[in-house]
Amino acid sequence: MKLVDSTVQSFQVAKVFRENTDRINSLDFGSSGELLISSSDDDQIVIYEIEKGVQKRTVNSKKYGVDLIHFTHTRNTAIHASTKIDDTVRYLSLHDNKYIRYFPGHTKKVVTLCMSPSDDMFLSGALDKTLRLWDLKSPNCQGLMNLTGRPVAAFDPEGLVFAAGVNSESVKLYDLRSFDKGPFATFKFSQEKDCDWTGLKFSPDGKSIMISTNGSIIRLIDSFDGRPIQTFTGHMNPKGIPLEASFSPDSQYVISGSVDGRIHIWNAEGGHKVCVLDGDHTGPVQNVLWNPRYMMFVTACTNLAFWIPSIEDDGV
Repeated sequence: MKLVDSTVQSFQVAKVFRENTDRINSLDFGSSGELLISSSDDDQIVIYEIEKGVQKRTVNSKKYGVDLIHFTHTRNTAIHASTKIDDTVRYLSLHDNKYIRYFPGHTKKVVTLCMSPSDDMFLSGALDKTLRLWDLKSPNCQGLMNLTGRPVAAFDPEGLVFAAGVNSESVKLYDLRSFDKGPFATFKFSQEKDCDWTGLKFSPDGKSIMISTNGSIIRLIDSFDGRPIQTFTGHMNPKGIPLEASFSPDSQYVISGSVDGRIHIWNAEGGHKVCVLDGDHTGPVQNVLWNPRYMMFVTACTNLAFWIPSIEDDGV
């Protein structure tokens, strides 16, 4: 897949889904790119088939609520955070809508959840200022890190290293095999004045780390030495809403939504804005995600939009 500026600028909405009655709070593609899963504040989990462009099925999570949904390494199981009753992470069979396992431990809202790209380990971080490492096969926490502030976390593309962003001012890198020894690298920054860090992602090539915020700024740092690479701005976010950003599969572009419903795309290497796209979203676009295998991305407010390029022979 070869993305260039002209292709990116040509993306347009191919289909809009209006199944949800409340804000879509998270999105995740399966590793093959064939399936998309969404969770929303109306307690619905919706699965979509990308090639057919259809909704495959809906699963309700009325009792516990649902946020931060992620596929595991099979297409019919997922993990998610809870929004009701308690702050337990839950492991769900999508096939029969039954819970396989609970992961209790957090005492406040879970704000970051990420699945290892290589095995059954996953990370959860919460407003209780802890980061926990888990194995899908066990309800017992495999590792606990007490931090000084709100955490954000991400695995590197190989699943050997994870990064923890702490207190909106430092990024710590841990070796998964020896995380109990503490971080092997710490990158310190001036604390954000007008916003908090709300997301962390490694680029698919592993060379950079993107820090998303609840302000009008996205930061890109070098994953090896912590050197600031880019600062992306210009997207509207006056209300302090967490806006997720996403890398293109080739690591060349960064995409973000905005409160006014438009989609902003920057060139990651050059730092310049490539385009601003209008998908007729009716509310703030908090979630955007590039497909890892197909030439398409998705954006969400209460509605979900599939985007493909209008250039011939470059579609899904």
